[in-house]
Amino acid sequence: MKLATWNVNSLTVRLPQVLAWLAAHNPDALCLQETKLIDEKFPLAEIASIGYRAQFFGQKTYNGVALLTREAASDVVKNIPGFDDASARVITGTVSGVRVIGAYMPNGEAPESEKFSYKMRWLDALHDWLKLECADHPKLALLGDFNIAPEDRDVYDPVALAGQIHCTDRERAQFARLLSLGLHDGFRLFEQPPKSWSWWDYRNLAFRKNQGLRIDHILVSGALRSSVASCTIDKLTRKNERPSDHAPVWLELDPQALSPSS
Repeated sequence: MKLATWNVNSLTVRLPQVLAWLAAHNPDALCLQETKLIDEKFPLAEIASIGYRAQFFGQKTYNGVALLTREAASDVVKNIPGFDDASARVITGTVSGVRVIGAYMPNGEAPESEKFSYKMRWLDALHDWLKLECADHPKLALLGDFNIAPEDRDVYDPVALAGQIHCTDRERAQFARLLSLGLHDGFRLFEQPPKSWSWWDYRNLAFRKNQGLRIDHILVSGALRSSVASCTIDKLTRKNERPSDHAPVWLELDPQALSPSS
């Protein structure tokens, strides 16, 4: 079973790339962020034409999430229950026995800004809801654009960016709180090449210079950890014409993880 996440930074612009990536990699579930589409404009026919189903939750111009699956997702939930939020940021469904949560976490703009305070409140609400979801669904994966680089090794220049957005102690503490729920960073379950990023700014030739951050993550529950076979950042997509500034991240599970006795 293959799970993937990709902040596409406009599905309208990136739809041909998404369709090509799905056809090439054939994931069981792909979580998209920043679709930037109202639901009425979601490209259902195009997604269905390559054998995928879609659950989606969008808004005009900003945010927007989707869950694309080969088999129909069940028990679908949109956003964080009980948290009043005008932004479309979370889509959740059960896929082949795995609870898949796709999330686009707030950027936060700058420490001490109102948007940063909103990010902290949002992450608090996510933590509290996830605690319940983990209890109800032992086989769970949280995927998405976290807008958090959890460690210095996830930042191209940890000295220059210390205390800056994505790298603050408070954001990293929130990431650690998610792990404290019994979740595990799928990428760090394996030896990985240094300077492995999932996002590069469009400005200042950042991709060419490989000046990026690892802010897109897949966290898995303890019940899935031993069945994770690999976790990879697909950097090649950043070389596409008109690419997203994010690369897809995908994780592969041993099929035995889905057996009733596992």
